[in-house]
Amino acid sequence: MAFKSNNPSELGKAGFFVTGTDTEVGKTLISGALITHLKKQHAVVAAFKPVVAGLRDIAGMMCNEDILALSSVMTYKAREDYLDICPYQLSTPAAPHLVAKASGTHLDYSVMLNAFKDLREQSDAIVVEGVGGFKVPFHNDKTSADFAQDIRLPIVLVVGMRLGCINHALLTVEAIQTRGLRLAGWVANTIGPMTLLQENIATLENLIPAPLMGVIPELPKEIIQTPYSINAMEKAASFLKI
Repeated sequence: MAFKSNNPSELGKAGFFVTGTDTEVGKTLISGALITHLKKQHAVVAAFKPVVAGLRDIAGMMCNEDILALSSVMTYKAREDYLDICPYQLSTPAAPHLVAKASGTHLDYSVMLNAFKDLREQSDAIVVEGVGGFKVPFHNDKTSADFAQDIRLPIVLVVGMRLGCINHALLTVEAIQTRGLRLAGWVANTIGPMTLLQENIATLENLIPAPLMGVIPELPKEIIQTPYSINAMEKAASFLKI
């Protein structure tokens, strides 16, 4: 499902914007799975995140695990500091606008947008992972939803299958539609035991006006340790119908 847009503002290249019903629903895992598929059709595939919040010591280096996972699976060669694929890397795992305010950092929207455009020019296909849910704020004026609207990539919605996900999913779909964006499809990611799992998936399949791209089963804990391994992202890719 390597979409190419007829709209010049979308730069005519393949790619996706991956959003989720909430934080910790598997956006990075699915982003890596989409990159795995895009690599079959495109030579240079990149990943991008406008901002991350949460760094930890990994192999003696303070890193964000999402950025490490995505950089490991893509074919674009990132800088050592990863600032070309993620211009803002905040230390505390919390809402980015709050962490930025506490640390005296201004999340400059133009910096994010220009970093994306630069990376877009150097790649054949790109997967952009959003921040938390669809409308997480960057600061008082801009949100992750604004970023999705400005870059105009087809959107993939990751639904974390847990109690409350139907409401979260449908509200997110409504927000995407309100902005005139294309929902390419959605992924049901099983993030733990759920009562009436298949019935919930069937309900969403009936109510979401976009194809179900795949159902990711609850994967063994040794596979989904973070940062995700290439093996984990390839495993998730095997369940996507694209």
